[in-house]
Amino acid sequence: MASFVKVKATVIEDDTGIKTEIPIILTDQGELSPVTDFLLHADLEGKSRTWMNRVINATQLLMQYMDSNKSGFTDPEQLFNTFAKRIYTGTIGEDGLDPSGLYWIPNSNQSNNQIISALTALTDWLANKQKVKSMNPLIKASPYIQRLNYAAWYRRKQHDFLGHIEDKSANQIINNVRSIKGRKISATSDGDAYAFNERDFARFYREGMGGANDPRVALRDKLCLLLMHGGGLRISEALSLWVTDVFENPDEPDSALVRVYHPEFGKAPENWRGRNGNTTRAAYLKEKHALIPRKQMQNTQYLGWKSTIVDNKNEMYIQVHWFPKVYGKLFMVLWKDYLKYLVSIERDHPYAFIAFSKNSQGNPYTQSAFNDNYKNGLQRIGLEPNKSLGFDPHGHRHAYGRRLEKAGLDPLIIKKCLHHSSLEAQTVYTDPNLSDVSNKLEIATKKLNRLEEKPSLAWEELVKYGFEDIDPEGYFSGSNPKLRK
Repeated sequence: MASFVKVKATVIEDDTGIKTEIPIILTDQGELSPVTDFLLHADLEGKSRTWMNRVINATQLLMQYMDSNKSGFTDPEQLFNTFAKRIYTGTIGEDGLDPSGLYWIPNSNQSNNQIISALTALTDWLANKQKVKSMNPLIKASPYIQRLNYAAWYRRKQHDFLGHIEDKSANQIINNVRSIKGRKISATSDGDAYAFNERDFARFYREGMGGANDPRVALRDKLCLLLMHGGGLRISEALSLWVTDVFENPDEPDSALVRVYHPEFGKAPENWRGRNGNTTRAAYLKEKHALIPRKQMQNTQYLGWKSTIVDNKNEMYIQVHWFPKVYGKLFMVLWKDYLKYLVSIERDHPYAFIAFSKNSQGNPYTQSAFNDNYKNGLQRIGLEPNKSLGFDPHGHRHAYGRRLEKAGLDPLIIKKCLHHSSLEAQTVYTDPNLSDVSNKLEIATKKLNRLEEKPSLAWEELVKYGFEDIDPEGYFSGSNPKLRK
């Protein structure tokens, strides 16, 4: 079986020397250039590195399947239909064998739907590109590129494989559906997941994250924790903070005013203006520090950026809305102490949170390092990481959302605090958990009983009659149940 490997690459597209870091696929015959071209186009559209890696992984699966099922090339429809089936069913038979050598195991519907979605985007783009006259001279394609072109050709000819219907004819749109669609995922309630238990927070803050041996580490991690738990930030947003993004609130001098700017398009600090008049943070990083935004990096320094709604469109920042406000006051006290440690360490970047370990001192704090420290903090107070119980960094954002909802705030205010683009996006943060539902039902039951003219019947009264068909021996029902006292 042929080998495919995903690697992180630095791509230079022109003589400017500007570098773009993206994942690419290398084969034994070189780079898989159509995928690289597609991801460079996706980078221009602002696609995340997580999304790009998803495309790479999906493409590798498709290429592996094609390589192991060459006989299917004579019937493209059957090939692609079967590929879609196999990512759901796996390739291992009941006897435990797989003649194709793939040995895929069944995966979740959500993961497989993401594979289909990624291949949809790739094959759509390739098919559309083939419709126009190429600016490149044609060269003999490698077998791998031939297979991708084959997938795109089939997509273009059939209209339905993993892609959008491009024909604008109303009849064509109405009468055609995708031959391969992601499977429907049963609706689930996330109401009992994610939110960090408020009862555990004080101890986790003081003894967990605050229990690190190095006081600088404890102070830094407590500041990150306050941004998530008291301000609702994602950890990637908290780690994107620059030193210049924290101010004393003019309306509340003892509280912190924190603004987190878009990593690329946010306004540079202190009215900075670049050589070409550019005022963005991407330009600032390039000219002042010879760095690219962490959103564009492929190494451990990478930080995602999910927020699409900003509080200021001109400067492109989101503002932390502390709730309750005491968290903003606590943050300001700790921040002043943290700056005393920060100024004594040499660094060539503007990020607020840095590493203090010997080998990486002064470097920007990474998300993986925070996750390790978070796990250690939980273990200091006898807890283990558990996303479904909320013992997870993102659980603090959910706790923040629940707190806003329980305080009775208007959904539009909650939307603003969470920086969501729609009201639907915040439901997972504000849905009641299972214990909330039980408590509400208990209160409602007592209220209902008070409103009833007659008291509700006890269980013993309810089962005296009418249960002969399911309890003919009278073990639990009837006027004198044999096994109930």
